[in-house]
Amino acid sequence: MADLTPLAGRCVLITGASRGIGAATATRVTALGAVVIRVARSAMPPLAGAVDLRADLADPKERDTALRRISNQYGVPDAIVSNAGAFMIAPLAETTDALLREQLAINLEAPFAIARHFLPGMAARGHGIHVLVGSVADARPFTGNAGYAASKYGVRGLHEVLCEEFRGTGVRCTLISPGPTDTAAWDPIDPDAHEGFTPRTEMLRPDDVAAAIMVPLTASAHVQIESIRMRPA
Repeated sequence: MADLTPLAGRCVLITGASRGIGAATATRVTALGAVVIRVARSAMPPLAGAVDLRADLADPKERDTALRRISNQYGVPDAIVSNAGAFMIAPLAETTDALLREQLAINLEAPFAIARHFLPGMAARGHGIHVLVGSVADARPFTGNAGYAASKYGVRGLHEVLCEEFRGTGVRCTLISPGPTDTAAWDPIDPDAHEGFTPRTEMLRPDDVAAAIMVPLTASAHVQIESIRMRPA
């Protein structure tokens, strides 16, 4: 039988941890006895067993400072959940260069930089878990989704390369690709008022996605789970 508390005493870095999927994941991980480093640009609700670091990971200078601080104080985390992200719906003609850069900066550049900073150290150590939170939009096209999809397709490409580049090193990489999830990202859009959108009452809940993230985090060391795709039933 697998160890029921494989995260006890481990260090887990979770980004975008102030709310939604990241907050739900942090709650689950701390319940298993891990030391959680929560990173977010906004204030995070109190959570016993968590170390909080405020940083805008879309800003290269803030990101570099945060990553160096984590390395200096905690070394290389045992597991990383790159969850921080932004969501946008806009037709191609209305997706300006600035809007596209915003999507790429937090959805792709931030997890890329985090992986580059920590995964070589995980490989040198001989073990580690790297979880990227993608989206159903990293494989399925939706109208009005060009900027967001471009960033999430990039995340899937990054993940697939990491799987190959770190295969055999002890670093296990997983991509979690959820469908519509009822988080604050939908507040400006009001999907209930738009035909063809999934009603919020029928969406996945943040804890549903957190439960999926726990699968690779708690899997036996010989198990590689490369991807999990989920959608509302």
